[in-house]
Amino acid sequence: MTTSPSKSVANKSQPQRVVESIQARILNGELKTGDRIPPEPSLMEEFSVSRTVVREAMSSLQASGFVKTRHGIGTFVLERTGSASLLSAPPQELHVKQTLAMLELRISLESEAAHLAALRRTDAHLAVMREALLSYRSNWQAGKSTVEDDYRFHAEIAAATDNQYFLEVLGNLGNATLRSHSHEGIEQTKAKVTTGQFGEALPILSDGKETAQREHEAIFDAIARQDAASAKAAMFMHLSNSRERLRRKIEPA
Repeated sequence: MTTSPSKSVANKSQPQRVVESIQARILNGELKTGDRIPPEPSLMEEFSVSRTVVREAMSSLQASGFVKTRHGIGTFVLERTGSASLLSAPPQELHVKQTLAMLELRISLESEAAHLAALRRTDAHLAVMREALLSYRSNWQAGKSTVEDDYRFHAEIAAATDNQYFLEVLGNLGNATLRSHSHEGIEQTKAKVTTGQFGEALPILSDGKETAQREHEAIFDAIARQDAASAKAAMFMHLSNSRERLRRKIEPA
């Protein structure tokens, strides 16, 4: 039995809606470290909620280490390091064995995220996923970077789980590398390699993008028709294949 989008939204508390929206903006880079969170009146209007709801949401975000309120000044995004998250950001560079182990963890988490997303996604989630896939195809065919498109697709799947902890945990797996490294090629050295953001193994390999697009479409189609088992299997296959292609590329012969 699947959960309808309307039921999912109705069951979400007002503070939770605000919290998850702000978290998503922080994790996808829309709000960066040091940025000021929109003031209370703006958030009240955006989410159609009371001042009390906004303050409760800000308290929750501050308790989880996402933001810091400076009285009389505003609320600002904190750097996501150290104890500010359930998972501290890993080193930007990991040895091959560590990298592949990290990918194994992501496979398990993202497969379950796809399963839940299929049950709980809304039309709005699907629209963002579709837009990311269209942009991915356009940029890939034009020879441009697809890193941001890939990230947006996977991040929206995490958001569609309707579980803030998936978004936080997945968003912090390798979060130091996405925008500070070019993933359009791979470094010559085989001693170390960056992990990238969650779901971001394949775009490191420029020759895997067409395959990634097909795998993304399979994931999207399963989520769109709310086929949770197929969505989970498609994500598992996508990331397992990504890991294997990466393993062949970076491990010593």
